[in-house]
Amino acid sequence: MLAPIGLATFIISFLIGHFLSEPLRMLTKKTAAYRAGRNVQFTTDGRLSEADQLSADFDALVQTVVKQQRELELKEKRQSEFVSDVAHELKTPLTAIRGNAEMLTDPELPPALHDKFCTIIQEESERLSRLTHDLLALQRIEQEADPVRFSRVNLRSIAMSVLDALSPLLQKHHANVQVIGEAPDVFGNPDKLKEAITNLVDNANRFIDDGGHITIELFGLRERSVIMVKDDGPGFGDVDPQLLFDRFYRTDFSRSRDTGGTGLGLAIVKTIVEAHDGAVEAYNSPSGGACFVIMLPALPA
Repeated sequence: MLAPIGLATFIISFLIGHFLSEPLRMLTKKTAAYRAGRNVQFTTDGRLSEADQLSADFDALVQTVVKQQRELELKEKRQSEFVSDVAHELKTPLTAIRGNAEMLTDPELPPALHDKFCTIIQEESERLSRLTHDLLALQRIEQEADPVRFSRVNLRSIAMSVLDALSPLLQKHHANVQVIGEAPDVFGNPDKLKEAITNLVDNANRFIDDGGHITIELFGLRERSVIMVKDDGPGFGDVDPQLLFDRFYRTDFSRSRDTGGTGLGLAIVKTIVEAHDGAVEAYNSPSGGACFVIMLPALPA
């Protein structure tokens, strides 16, 4: 009598043990397969809660690793493209400097051409200096190499200080500039925000006609502080506005080169604004000209 009972107990215990251990064995096999580099789905089957929890944890870990790998690949791709773009843009002024310098070695060069080549070398050297400055500025912002101190910032004060700083350039172009409206204060770095607005105003000044108009409009909208920089220049045509904020965007850069720009000003603006949890957009005004809009989280009054 005891033998059949013992046998039945053994069989039941074996089945229970097999039922409980099978999910763990499957999980072990999946883990080994994943370590071997195969694509594995860590799914749950509901047979053992502990195994299901482990599977869910492994799946979350795998998704995190996959996301990090994609971000790393994207970062490496961007860095490679950035290095390629920088090499290309540095090559242009360096080639111009070298070519004109070689022409100056001609002992029979007329004085008029001598002065012309010297002017070209000076202009290309200045553009090379601006390009280097913008590259370093963009790198510092993206890598947060500089400690950024945030405080309560009044945007109208920042806008007025931008006009004071750019006054010589604006007067040289006979630009009519005004700041209108008020916007709620924001929590940010005044120097970085000033740099962003400076780049937008400087960009507008490059493309307006002599005696053109630039307006910095400030206002609040849905818990956002809005900075709008408008001009009455030619606008940017049928171009995807988001492309304007890419580094060395070709169409934009070809225009920037003619006006002394580096093709990095708008990229710097975007990086600064996003570091402040904000967004920047661009569009062609119906009445003509370009309009750039910065939206930042507003602080309570």
